[in-house]
Amino acid sequence: MTHITLPDGSQREFPGPVTVSEVAASIGAGLAKAALAGKIDGKVVDTSHSIDRDVALSIITAKDADGLEVIRHSTAHLLAYAVKELFPEAQVTIGPVIENGFYYDFSYKRPFGPEDLVAIEKKMTELAAKDEPVTRRVLPRDEAVAYFKSIGEAYKAEIIASIPAGQDVSLYREGKFEDLCRGPHVPSTGKLKFFKLMKVAGAYWRGDHRNEMLQRIYGTAWASKDELQQYLTMLEEAEKRDHRRLGRELDLFHLDEHSPGTVFWHPKGWAIWQQVEQYMRAVYRDNGYQEVKGPQILDQGLWEKTGHWGKYRDNMFVTESEKREYALKPMNCPGHILIYKQGIKSYRDLPLRFGEFGQCHRNEPTGGLHGIMRVRAFTQDDGHIFCTEEQILDECVAFTTLLQKVYKDFGFTNIIYKVATRPEARIGSEESWDKAENALMEGLRRSGCEFEISVGEGAFYGPKVEYTLKDAIGRQWQCGTMQVDPNMPERLGAEYVGEDGARHFPIMLHRAIVGSLERFIGILIEESAGALPAWLAPVQVSVLNITDAQAEYARDVAQTLQKHGVRVQLDLRNEKITYKIREHSLQKLPFILVVGDKEKAAGAVAVRARGNQDLGVMSQEAFLQKIVQEITHRTAVS
Repeated sequence: MTHITLPDGSQREFPGPVTVSEVAASIGAGLAKAALAGKIDGKVVDTSHSIDRDVALSIITAKDADGLEVIRHSTAHLLAYAVKELFPEAQVTIGPVIENGFYYDFSYKRPFGPEDLVAIEKKMTELAAKDEPVTRRVLPRDEAVAYFKSIGEAYKAEIIASIPAGQDVSLYREGKFEDLCRGPHVPSTGKLKFFKLMKVAGAYWRGDHRNEMLQRIYGTAWASKDELQQYLTMLEEAEKRDHRRLGRELDLFHLDEHSPGTVFWHPKGWAIWQQVEQYMRAVYRDNGYQEVKGPQILDQGLWEKTGHWGKYRDNMFVTESEKREYALKPMNCPGHILIYKQGIKSYRDLPLRFGEFGQCHRNEPTGGLHGIMRVRAFTQDDGHIFCTEEQILDECVAFTTLLQKVYKDFGFTNIIYKVATRPEARIGSEESWDKAENALMEGLRRSGCEFEISVGEGAFYGPKVEYTLKDAIGRQWQCGTMQVDPNMPERLGAEYVGEDGARHFPIMLHRAIVGSLERFIGILIEESAGALPAWLAPVQVSVLNITDAQAEYARDVAQTLQKHGVRVQLDLRNEKITYKIREHSLQKLPFILVVGDKEKAAGAVAVRARGNQDLGVMSQEAFLQKIVQEITHRTAVS
């Protein structure tokens, strides 16, 4: 007898081997129809999978996260099927699931254009409507290589040939198309209904620029029509908020082929940068951090000791001087340890908090660069706390409270908390891992935070908390982190004298709030759609005269505001006032002040707030009080 234990704890008995689909059918016809896959003792399998032993089983449907994964995986194969139907000479390579969808890479004699995407998507819909069964077979590796060579799929043959000899590989067939895949897949193509192809991009075969440039078709797939529409609507909104477009339109920054992956900040963009940096500098100062500054270039020997030279060298920019190898720092941690090591430290000195606006460089692949969100040169609001094991909990509680305040000041209140726990490959004792993980979790509990546990996703040397922002249109941005590291101080010989008079290695807490300033500013631009709150706006007020007769008065108004620290733009051009108002409104300024003869005579200003709000005429003093209050208290324009 085969005993199947279901999620509710109930059991079903079968006289012999039974498939997942047969179990689903025994429960109900509705479930059998909805079944996309099964989950046996934590592993997702096809509905055709035969069960010949006692197991715990859950039936996966489109309502489950695993079900959505299967849908997207299967839709990638449907895409490849459609491409082969329309373009038989095209060769298929790989097609993985990614966030919100999938992609598939193809080799073809010409580029795919927008009209091709339309045709491919139409063909996918036709193939899905056929509701063709998806079947699995297993071949020895060498047979699979020979098979794909025989049908002209050289890339697939190369992939399989890289698998160790003697291993079997699985192939999935739907209609005329058969692909290499571990699975699982939906039972038939009719389960794939809600998808859309998004774009075509270039991608090097196996990510190596020396190889052929392939064509990568991106798509999205969802469990329902409503979910698909919500996602497409979100993308439309995201397009309007794209920081790259807004960066150009608002004259904030630009990116240049002369220095790929780096940012050229224009005066207005640099004003935003300065506001964020100065705000964070005050946060350091008010919360017990000592600001430090480490060098950009550090010796190879140091990176060898930290482990980066062996594990991260491909991502580092390396240089040489006088037959000595150096690297531009990809992170600030080793430099902070070298500063810590200057002079003898006592337990009375701990916790010791260092903060740095440290510029880092990482050799990111060109294809991974994205505006100012993903760059090769960036500045981190980087902090490191040197403490004892007993101090970890208090530091975590204090940090979470501080992070919440900072995010609130920037307009973010929806935060997701995750604790990444010990991976299988790790160093350190189980006792030290227990203490570190418990401290992070208890720290979040004491801060009143509900959190998720990301099992096994911690670094090899310690667990961490990830703080993720949720923006106005529902996107998630992982920014803040708190990571426990007992390893690096020991590797670099950082010590303190304990209460017992002996030498001990401190715990190092890596913490960041906004993370990369470039990326965070990009997030702020997209969150606000370029309409930044008054305290962050690069230009807070524009002063416009109606005729030349008010020019001198307009200058006086602007100078008064500037003396009180307000960032002012003065427009005395001989243009119609409606034209000037419209032009400055497009720059998404918090306030526009218009002065004519009446305002000049009364010592007043006509105030327009963002969003075409007419706030009427008020005295200079009243407006100054209003804007200074908004800047000081970081309130929104009202």
